[in-house]
Amino acid sequence: MKKLFFLFFALPISLFSQTYTGTGGAINDATTNDFMLNVSGLNPANIDTATFGLEQVCINLTHTYDGDLDIRIIAPDGTNIPLSTGNGGGGQNYTNTCFNTTAATAISTGSPPYTGTFVPQGQIGRINNGQIGNGTWTLRIIDMAAQDMGNLISWNISFGNNPASYTPFTSSNMPILVINTNNQQIPYGTKITADMGLIYNGPNIRNYLTDPRNDYNGKIGIEIRGNYSASLPQKPYNIELRDVNGFSIDSSLLDMPAESDWYLIANYNDKSFARNLLSMETFRKMDHWAPRARLVEVEVNGDYQGIYLLCESIKRDANRVDIAKLDITETTWPDISGGYMMKIDYWDNTNSWLLNYSPIDHPNLDVHMVYVYPKPDVIVPQQKTYLQTFINDYETALYSTSFADTANGYRKYASTRSFIDYFLVNEMARNVDGFKKSRYFYKEKDNANGTIGKMKAGPVWDFDWAWKDIWDCSYFQQTDGSGWSHLINDCGPDVNSPGWYVRLLQDSTFANEVQCRWTELRGTILDTTAIWHFIDSIANYSNEAQQRHYDYWGHMGQASGTPEVNPPAQSYAEEIDNLKAWIRRRLVWLDANMPGTLAGCNIASVDASTPSNYNLTIYPSPFTSQLSIDLDLPQAEMVEISLTDALGRVCAGMQQRCAGGKQTVMLIPESELAAGVYLVRVRVGDAEEVRRVVKE
Repeated sequence: MKKLFFLFFALPISLFSQTYTGTGGAINDATTNDFMLNVSGLNPANIDTATFGLEQVCINLTHTYDGDLDIRIIAPDGTNIPLSTGNGGGGQNYTNTCFNTTAATAISTGSPPYTGTFVPQGQIGRINNGQIGNGTWTLRIIDMAAQDMGNLISWNISFGNNPASYTPFTSSNMPILVINTNNQQIPYGTKITADMGLIYNGPNIRNYLTDPRNDYNGKIGIEIRGNYSASLPQKPYNIELRDVNGFSIDSSLLDMPAESDWYLIANYNDKSFARNLLSMETFRKMDHWAPRARLVEVEVNGDYQGIYLLCESIKRDANRVDIAKLDITETTWPDISGGYMMKIDYWDNTNSWLLNYSPIDHPNLDVHMVYVYPKPDVIVPQQKTYLQTFINDYETALYSTSFADTANGYRKYASTRSFIDYFLVNEMARNVDGFKKSRYFYKEKDNANGTIGKMKAGPVWDFDWAWKDIWDCSYFQQTDGSGWSHLINDCGPDVNSPGWYVRLLQDSTFANEVQCRWTELRGTILDTTAIWHFIDSIANYSNEAQQRHYDYWGHMGQASGTPEVNPPAQSYAEEIDNLKAWIRRRLVWLDANMPGTLAGCNIASVDASTPSNYNLTIYPSPFTSQLSIDLDLPQAEMVEISLTDALGRVCAGMQQRCAGGKQTVMLIPESELAAGVYLVRVRVGDAEEVRRVVKE
């Protein structure tokens, strides 16, 4: 009994949780609210991740808009850890909410009123760094927006023998971007000055957090950007590269052309990390400019923040939207004629103007165009008048009875190739936003001979809500891949679309050009083989980092971001499979429903390039009952030919050894085929080629 008695009293006092309670107060609107707590008598005094340290932080507060709140715990040594930032949207209150790394649910995937225990947004284990725990602790509650207020009722912190730990982020196969705000909160809409380092040791070389900041190491201006995306836990940012005096500087990042303005696009709403990249890469392969981007892993103020897309911003520049520079002094023709950039987006009376025409199928809707370049606060009245007149002349031609006239109709003002390609990318992705907001246009400067510098559609942007089925109007809830995004005005959108494609597709020539271009691209960059190759390259590259990303944000397998119709994927591999399955369904529907015919379309001009070791011609296309394949082989080879439909089912095929020289092989389907697009796959020796043909 004496021995047992001795052992009991020999145990350290720290076996028992030591809890310290702070007082509350008002959470004032649009300001930083600090609540202090003095900790003394902590035993042991030093806190670490192994034996004794901070275990839990609990709060109890009322607030009428939880999404406004950034809640942090600050240790005596200044270590600043976010507990919850911008979560909960318009929900209210944190009711007896505790933050503990052992919880089952991340705060970013919970819902208000937050009641119970949650994994905090930051790694509170970083506080257990060996510092002395006695001293002043601060609960910082930042109200990030006006109008809503609240009250902190109480809060406490607990220390014990199960201290919060963390797995430090040390290295990545991706470039590492490190931001230090020097104890400043990153605001929305106003840049603060911070430090940024970018670590990139080259292709296929691992990057370590301890490596020199060799790709960029200097000052930046940074602010939260976006609309809906800014409400999600992983925040998107605008970044401006700056010198020590605060002036913008141009610099190349990750081998992209030098510029001062960049975006950090959050991937919280895109669990594949591929949606924006696929869209921009596709538009670029169509020979249009689209923002270049690189996947990176990001750390802010010592806290890992997951995978981001470091992306070129959309602006006038020789290496971006390459239009003529327009100064405020250029107010007469031809200088005043360009270049200009504009967009359909969220607007107010200071940054936009009201178009004179309503959409042809929705005559009651008003449409506003937003100035992009020159910026709304820079563009002078004469330039506003010129641009407004140009758009009005375009719409007047578009809605006239002679709108299809190639000389004096809408083609006089608009580049049809850019409008067709923009249409195809956004419809392939069934991109809700691509036709109502984040929708860019630019106008080139008029030529010296008097011909008009045309308006072009693009660049493409904002595909977070695309490439999936979403609860947003019946068009986009369909799980069979159906529905037209350009008819978004039928759904009562938050931003009205000009609806120009409704009128453009009434021109049979334009509709046929759409069909011809679609058929061409389906044989090359929009073939599933090419698309899968690109998606797989992103998935393979992201496979290591995605584990850290989802361990941190905790929303894999949870409904988050865009309201999706289908259940959320339970793993990254399943997310990639679901993306491919959706694209496959969408392509089948578009192949069957794309407007126009192939009348006047030269299919030969849209074939993929032929290998250099033999010549190949497939005809006729469109075909009715059989296909002829002309081969010119340099030597005898084994030849395999198959005809497959859009679902990959073989409809006809042959395999035989062919002699060298010119010859014709006939391919005859065994049964009558439905009209549509088919693939002819020709394999000669080790070389394989795929051509797209159309069945009438």
